[in-house]
Amino acid sequence: MNSRQLGLAAAALALVVLAALPFGVGNVYYINIASQILFWAIFALALNVLVGYAGLVSLGHAGLFGVAGYTAALLLQAGYGHGIAILLALLAALAAAAVFAVLALRATGIGFLMITLAIGQILWGIAYRWVSLTNGDNGVVFHGRPAPFGINLATPGAFYYATLVMFALAVVSMTLFVRSPFGVASAAPATSRGA
Repeated sequence: MNSRQLGLAAAALALVVLAALPFGVGNVYYINIASQILFWAIFALALNVLVGYAGLVSLGHAGLFGVAGYTAALLLQAGYGHGIAILLALLAALAAAAVFAVLALRATGIGFLMITLAIGQILWGIAYRWVSLTNGDNGVVFHGRPAPFGINLATPGAFYYATLVMFALAVVSMTLFVRSPFGVASAAPATSRGA
């Protein structure tokens, strides 16, 4: 068995274990914790591509994550549907990333690290201080879980499986990106530095 087959077998086994988790655990508290773990694992996947493959250590990564989250939450709270909320959240995060990329474009090493830290702190300050928009440290409040595209996610199990599907899609998309020509080119500078 070569390494590719071994990797696919390990991924399939992990997916089976994750899919069976709600049945094995049964406790609502642990199912909710598992959903949160998968949610933050998506964040970690994105950071892994940036740090592990491109060699760019960023301390402002969570700020862009927050831009998308607040945009989607505010749109949903205003009564917009999930499709438009997701699309506009992605566009808002992309626009913020484009603006901040201009600031950090030429920086490397500790300079890049400090610029991303400053950007992260700016976004944190906006989220924390603009209370009329973001509700400060209390965040945007929802009553109950959303039902995207008519899918009821009210139960912890349903929410967990929706999160698992999103996690699996994120893993596949990150794998495709890393193996794409752009992904290989992004990894080249980190490889040449020995990172």
